[in-house]
Amino acid sequence: MPKLSEYVRMAADEYVREHGNIEPSARWVADFFHECGVQDEYPRQDLVAFAAMVQKELIKREEQAMKKTRLQLDKMIQRLKSPRKS
Repeated sequence: MPKLSEYVRMAADEYVREHGNIEPSARWVADFFHECGVQDEYPRQDLVAFAAMVQKELIKREEQAMKKTRLQLDKMIQRLKSPRKS
């Protein structure tokens, strides 16, 4: 039986692949919750709480991607600013 956190990650992965943004609709989360077995594995799990966990995971991933992008841009800028030594 997968952990609830694994279902959250699976939902986030699937949503990003299908839609490319970080704001899942309530309908999409409910469909995932029912069709992917979250409700069967965790019958006491609240759908609204699950949706909040998925949203939090998506925001976390976006923040990590933005941080990684900023670091890469900073590296590129530093290379352009510093003269090359021959």
